[in-house]
Amino acid sequence: MKKSQRFVKTLQKLAAGIAAAGCAAAAFAAPADGGWFAPLPAVLPAPQHADHGADNFYKSTRLNSENVTFRTQFDTTVSGVLFTPRTMRPGEKLPAIVVGHPMGAVKEQSAALYAQKMAEQGFVTLAIDLPFWGSSSGTPRNSVLPDLYSEAFMAAVDFLGTRSFVEREKIGGIGICGSGSFLISAAKIDPRIKAVATVSMYNMGEVNRTGLGHSQSLEQRKAYLREAAEARYAEFLGASHRLLGGTTHTLDANTDPIQQEFYDFYRTTRGAAAGRDQNLNTTTHPTFTSNVKFMNFYPFQDIETISPRPLLFITGDQAHSREFSEEAFRRAAQPKELYYVRGAGHVDLYDKTDLIPFAKLTAFFKANLK
Repeated sequence: MKKSQRFVKTLQKLAAGIAAAGCAAAAFAAPADGGWFAPLPAVLPAPQHADHGADNFYKSTRLNSENVTFRTQFDTTVSGVLFTPRTMRPGEKLPAIVVGHPMGAVKEQSAALYAQKMAEQGFVTLAIDLPFWGSSSGTPRNSVLPDLYSEAFMAAVDFLGTRSFVEREKIGGIGICGSGSFLISAAKIDPRIKAVATVSMYNMGEVNRTGLGHSQSLEQRKAYLREAAEARYAEFLGASHRLLGGTTHTLDANTDPIQQEFYDFYRTTRGAAAGRDQNLNTTTHPTFTSNVKFMNFYPFQDIETISPRPLLFITGDQAHSREFSEEAFRRAAQPKELYYVRGAGHVDLYDKTDLIPFAKLTAFFKANLK
């Protein structure tokens, strides 16, 4: 596919080592108490781009919902919201889908929207909080541990597969942004995940090693690793856990386009209003010393072993993150599909219901969880 002028201009912004949500920041850390981050205002600003049906806080009238918790294999607790169609008959078993939120977010941001829209199509769905985020357990908060993130998807399969109304052999997953890479990591070792779809996927390992568009040098990576390693001494002696930059809390004339894109979702009424009791002042800010765990995270290695289970990679043709979906598609074995949403950027596919290809996702899961 020919790259548009807008997409090329976006890529040209990457050489400065732009910090994206949940990714290693070029600018270093802040105290965990938020001293470096401007607090979110009591009245959140309105978004600039609440177009194309942006509806992150969608509430379906066609579903039953239930807050649930379940244990991982490591005795941590995952929190989720379970959605079931109100038309489900007693004794009926339905296929199921687990949905993971963007890295550094919570289930109320994007995941619950996807889960509801798919449940309306006749699936049982489960939107989860990854460990250390939202209502799931784990301390220090905002920690990075990719293996436990992937385990959360596998534990979600444990939970769904033991429900009387779920067809155990018909469970799939949707991973949004960073969760796409965690879902792939889980699917490589859990054959119970029968179909995998990713949306606006980030390879959280690669983006932390080399940056978007390979804009981060090895020396920059090593400089961060050195500082993070030294910071462990202070934490060992009782210092507060510092946080990486993540999504900015304020905009000015120098804010880069990708930060503006994330700000418009995470720091405005479009996406930040839910769960203010979940300390969204630190949403997208992983802990400084734990973020190095992503350097050893290689979700696309052996991705071909998921075959013959199907893979669907969805990305906007204007998305700054499209390189990750394209690379995963190149490396995966059949059956696989790379689907471009015309005119869509990365964050557009978090909540813009007129752009998100729910019909494509429905057809994919109905065909592969039949």
